[in-house]
Amino acid sequence: MMVTNSGSAAGTLHASLLRGFAVLASGVLFGFGLALSTMIRPEVVLGFLQWRDFGLMLVMGGAVVVTAATYGIAPRLMRIPPLGDHFHRHVSLLNRQTLLGAAIFGVGWGLCGVCPGPAIAGLGTGNFDLLWALAGIALGALAQGSTARI
Repeated sequence: MMVTNSGSAAGTLHASLLRGFAVLASGVLFGFGLALSTMIRPEVVLGFLQWRDFGLMLVMGGAVVVTAATYGIAPRLMRIPPLGDHFHRHVSLLNRQTLLGAAIFGVGWGLCGVCPGPAIAGLGTGNFDLLWALAGIALGALAQGSTARI
């Protein structure tokens, strides 16, 4: 269902609430899946990075398959998306910054065994030690953002 209302404040608020609910529901599904698959535990992630546990590959593979299918099929089946005015295409560039950022991210991930999404989901299970890693992630992003060229 497309939410439209000739630009009125009530229509805008309604569309915003629907989008917010869709994002919240997606986040709940994502967090539940991460917790159920034990990807919120740093030792599981480190096991994957040390080639001892390939569960993370199954989780990521499942996400890639669903995303690829949705992005490939949805625009063909629907004229417009349910909560937007048109389908967007994001073009990614493989450049020096992307490669350097990926390498730095990989080193940090390997050293602490914490990925941002699972760390946030892990807080929901009461693993508050993950706050240290999230603080480091936030500080690193802040440092990069303050030095980035706009």
